[in-house]
Amino acid sequence: MKQQALNQNEQSELQHIRIGLLGLGTVGTGVYRMIEDYQEDLQHKTGCQISISKILVNSPNKLRSIEINPDLYTTDPNEVLQDPNIDMIVEVMGGVEEAREYITHALKSKKHVVTANKDLIALYGGELLSLAGEQNCDLFYEASVAGGIPILRGLGDGFSSDRITKMLGILNGTTNYMLSKMAQEGVDYDTCLKEAQDLGYAEADPTSDVEGLDAARKVAILGTLGYNTQFSLDEVDVQGISSIDQKDVQYGREFGYELKLLGIADKQDEEVELSVQPTFIKKSHPIANVDGVNNAVYVHGESVGETMFYGPGAGELPTATAVTSDLVTVVKNIKLGVNGRGNVAPFNVKKMKPKERRNHRYYVRLLVQDEPGVMATIANSLAENNMSISNMVQKPYSDEKAELVIVTHEVSLAALEDWKDKINALNPTLELASCYAVEGGE
Repeated sequence: MKQQALNQNEQSELQHIRIGLLGLGTVGTGVYRMIEDYQEDLQHKTGCQISISKILVNSPNKLRSIEINPDLYTTDPNEVLQDPNIDMIVEVMGGVEEAREYITHALKSKKHVVTANKDLIALYGGELLSLAGEQNCDLFYEASVAGGIPILRGLGDGFSSDRITKMLGILNGTTNYMLSKMAQEGVDYDTCLKEAQDLGYAEADPTSDVEGLDAARKVAILGTLGYNTQFSLDEVDVQGISSIDQKDVQYGREFGYELKLLGIADKQDEEVELSVQPTFIKKSHPIANVDGVNNAVYVHGESVGETMFYGPGAGELPTATAVTSDLVTVVKNIKLGVNGRGNVAPFNVKKMKPKERRNHRYYVRLLVQDEPGVMATIANSLAENNMSISNMVQKPYSDEKAELVIVTHEVSLAALEDWKDKINALNPTLELASCYAVEGGE
């Protein structure tokens, strides 16, 4: 009893940090669980008592997977944003404009903010970071990219003394699950998509995932943080996986490659290239062996060389772990009196790499008429665009046609696009069936 009383007295002397939670979906529920279940650990790490004072929800009477005191619920955002006793806002409600409005209000009210909102940060991250700095407030968003993987903290802190030259990663678990199934089990795209939806990995409308939009937002965030330059979604070239043919997955494997939807941020001579696209990558590369719903981000620094961050990219507790980690950092900063000093708004001048200097190798599959002169036509068209062949194989297709699968040496994107235009003009002699970038060595 005496020890219990002592613990209670010690607890009463702790500084009390109160949190307003915006949203109680999957991630919000995970955050609530972690704060409640890990209270002793959080107090040990921060020296503060941490509690959730208010939770903004749409439906207070909704049946939920956890029991929460109904007095914490509110449908009025002002009860959270204007409460002078609330020190920090955790935004996990999603959406963009409303979330932007609430976070702006919170920062202007001198409340620190932690968010998991990738859409918001991709569009307005620079603006909100500048505001946070002006108000001496923290704004952290680790959970906006790759769920439970601490990639943003790694970029901001771990690489603070280095210059990042390249980042490439698997940033969407849904598409990685689907491509893994296509490669390992030989099933087609539609079958994989339905299974992903049945398992809850893909939404009823999977457009954001399968067309690469979700990954593109994360690439914009990675590029902005890694290169200290504000990038917009419009500057990320995006190609999804919805048109991928099972043939290409298997043909690529015969050449020693795995097909992954890769987000890439590459900086050379101060010029940056941002893209999300299905990419063949050598089986020996660590990224090629990341399967299922996992995410991975591969980072190359001038000094440190190659590193890789790997783990679950989504889910209640993995994402909540990232949110709670940011929350702990805010509390530590409160005790040290250094809130807002770590916020670095993008400051470098933006220089996007033109197509003439965006050099890659490519995988190309052509449907060709099985007749004399076709190979000469292909060879001439390649030569005219300074393209050369690294590997080539012919596959049977029909009595009149054959499939020609080519892996090129490095060529500029401008030259490739010009070549594709010429090939398309030669129908029906030649038909370009597919074309994907190739990452990795010869």
